[in-house]
Amino acid sequence: MKHTNQNCPKTLTVILLFLFCSAGFAQTTDLARVEYLNIPFSKSDNSTSRYRALIQAPIPIDKENGGILVVGLEYRYIDFSLKDTEDQIAFGDNLVESSQDMRLNLGYTWKFNEDWRFGVRAGTRINSTLEDNIGNDDIIYEGGIYAILDKKDSTEVKPYRLILGLTYTTTPGRNYPLPLINYFREFRPNWTFTLGVPKTNIRHYLNDNHKDAIQAFATLDNIYANLQNNFVPISTQNPNNKQVENIEHTVGLLGLGYEHFFTDHLLFYGYAAHSVYNNFRLENDNGDKIYEINTENTPYFRAGLKFKY
Repeated sequence: MKHTNQNCPKTLTVILLFLFCSAGFAQTTDLARVEYLNIPFSKSDNSTSRYRALIQAPIPIDKENGGILVVGLEYRYIDFSLKDTEDQIAFGDNLVESSQDMRLNLGYTWKFNEDWRFGVRAGTRINSTLEDNIGNDDIIYEGGIYAILDKKDSTEVKPYRLILGLTYTTTPGRNYPLPLINYFREFRPNWTFTLGVPKTNIRHYLNDNHKDAIQAFATLDNIYANLQNNFVPISTQNPNNKQVENIEHTVGLLGLGYEHFFTDHLLFYGYAAHSVYNNFRLENDNGDKIYEINTENTPYFRAGLKFKY
């Protein structure tokens, strides 16, 4: 996108994540995470890899009302390997090789009564190919409000947790409020399910001490990057010579996962999936698709370590 402020410092930024909800859609109780993702596109020499590191710090500040301030940092590095001849011609001298996503958010959650907890979150992120100084178009603002009914660790026969919320982000092409619903339930010993967006799953613990678990899941994943150097793709897909301003990859997945708990809070996880929807594309700021890079359904692999609350 065209810069409107070339004087912003080119520094790493941080994100803050609310203890129960991460960047716009997902729920997380992670205090720390490192993760690697690889998407080797079918019928293509292209591939995408993503490296992710996250740390969150819940800070109790109001014991009487159960108030917790949550500060978090997240960094993502995306490696775009675009080797198909058609794509290299379309990009020309503007071939995108990488993007970085750095986030800072602050969240606050408090206990409303014995069952309900409320929360708010506000933050900023730098999401850019970082080929030049950071400008206004590289910065995205986001926030959310949440209500949590948590019976997950209660004496209920079938523990459950319900999260309701509304999130907002200034990401071009989708800068409007989005609802958030997440429902978790243990429906029999060693079996749980979660219904929600971006992930729905059913999990089975392989042992009574919950050291190992497998799951089947459906989920969404998205990669977005602002292009600092806008350009016009050379392709029959772009007969009107429109200029592109960002790159976006949206993928819908069905897959299987495995988790191993080293302790009650530290675990390894690995997911193998295949897309049922795959759209890797170049867009303008209005969200108009100008050039498709890949649409073939593809394998998807993700693994990492995390320390959970």
